[in-house]
Amino acid sequence: MRALLAERLQVHVVAPDLPVNSVIRQQLEDLGAHVHEIYLKRTGMNPLTDLRTIYHLWYLIRQIKPDFLLSYTIKPVIYGNIAAWLACVPRRFALITGLGYAFTGDSRKRSWLKQIVQILYRIALGKAHKVFFQNQDDASLFQSLRIIKSSDHKICVVNGSGIDVSSFTVAPLPQINQFLLIGRLLGDKGVREYVKAASMVRKQHPDLRFGLLGWIDENPDAISEDELQQWIEAGDVQFYGRLTDVRPIIAESSIYVLPSYREGTPRTILEAMAMGRPIITTDAPGCRETVIDGENGFLVPVKAIDELADAMLKFIEKPELITQMGSRSRQIAEEKYDVNKVNRIMLKEMGIK
Repeated sequence: MRALLAERLQVHVVAPDLPVNSVIRQQLEDLGAHVHEIYLKRTGMNPLTDLRTIYHLWYLIRQIKPDFLLSYTIKPVIYGNIAAWLACVPRRFALITGLGYAFTGDSRKRSWLKQIVQILYRIALGKAHKVFFQNQDDASLFQSLRIIKSSDHKICVVNGSGIDVSSFTVAPLPQINQFLLIGRLLGDKGVREYVKAASMVRKQHPDLRFGLLGWIDENPDAISEDELQQWIEAGDVQFYGRLTDVRPIIAESSIYVLPSYREGTPRTILEAMAMGRPIITTDAPGCRETVIDGENGFLVPVKAIDELADAMLKFIEKPELITQMGSRSRQIAEEKYDVNKVNRIMLKEMGIK
């Protein structure tokens, strides 16, 4: 948004849960953006409710009369592009930041939901002029599922949303090693695998700390409060809750861990990399792009608790790896994930710069 405002464009932000007194709304307005709150139930599956959202979006877009629309996350991408097409917005763009609940796991419920989401994506992205993906795996999957035609030139892969490397600077390593995971407390984020691996490692090194920062989400795959409380009482994790600024917690940690099943490009990994921390993550779409195995961290298979614990132990047995790999993480963040580089590509592809 700062990049768009720097191009002297008028920027309107449309999102749910932005009441007049909210901190985020105030921050957006301080930037110079015009903020509009709409009704959108992020995890709901009621078609009548979603039709109401499409109508509200269409009505608002007709009032704003934008020249460009950029939407991201599943429902805004689907309903936003349909509403923008109905409202005759000249240039329509979508940013796929990850595939979410419908595309992870293999339960019957998710299979049914995935079919519905695919149809809706196919309709909505057919109305978009350009679709930005945060990793090549997601772009290839959309092509293989025929959501986007293989011959279509509307696909552009970018390195996530980027990271402001001037705000997330290298922090000195703490004296006591702490592993850290940041994110919504969902099964698909690998939170259970993280806690089980932490429990295994603590049997050999009871002095180690394992931080967990995040919140219980309304997602169907969310960790329960009882489960979280059991982890805390067992001493397997130190729970920090939800923070608006994660930098102090990253600074208190030595190694960042995200055993996610699938991502777009995980922003928390980029933040930890920019602050000079080595990474342990999964060899999964969106995650594998952030780590050169053995250079700035380690890649482990999805759901592989033993391998995850082994990767953690490597840093304990060879502590010099923390400094070496952390330095490499910062270098990769600057070279590949600098937000200014990502913005330049997106603005160029949108015909703005």
